[in-house]
Amino acid sequence: MNGSGLFLTFEGIDGSGKSTQARLLADTLRAEGHEVVLTREPGGSPGAEEIRRLVLEGDPDRWSAETEILLFTAARRDHLERTIAPALAAGKVVICDRFADSTRMYQGLSRGDLRRLVDQLHGLMIGREPDLTLLIDMDPDTGLSRAKGRKGTEERFEDFGPELQRRMRAGFLALAEEFSGRFRVIDGNREISAVASDVAEMARKALLQPTS
Repeated sequence: MNGSGLFLTFEGIDGSGKSTQARLLADTLRAEGHEVVLTREPGGSPGAEEIRRLVLEGDPDRWSAETEILLFTAARRDHLERTIAPALAAGKVVICDRFADSTRMYQGLSRGDLRRLVDQLHGLMIGREPDLTLLIDMDPDTGLSRAKGRKGTEERFEDFGPELQRRMRAGFLALAEEFSGRFRVIDGNREISAVASDVAEMARKALLQPTS
């Protein structure tokens, strides 16, 4: 499913500002003449958006971690087939708000030692990593405050509380070391414009390099 485009993902704890930075980067690259597809997970295709409603709304204990892994993998497969792979094959830049690294964290580590299962399913059903992953690193308490301040309906994971956010941050930083070839860590505890400047610079560098 690899094409000639660039596959770039944003990761980070809830409230880290990654969604805002993904939108800003899409605007910047479009203004510079690139064809950009801005998408998100879970979601990004009609079927995956249906699954999004199942996993992000309702009681925190609505699903077991094992069931969540299956749901997220199903959503990701549909997203890959219908949105990501066709755009990359057409030479476009795909910017995705979360991808498999979030599943490695939320379901693979934060709710039990299920990382091996996540990776097995990923290898079997997805088989694709991003070309570049930008981790927006944020103080967990600040991030949770921001996330809860949105007062939306998709707060199931935020409702697990601050301890999960702290474990998530540590886990994401560990992932950045594990996949150091594609991860770049950006300090999100700054003004939006300063973060956006660093994000754009890293994306431009990636666009000058051949993709996988």
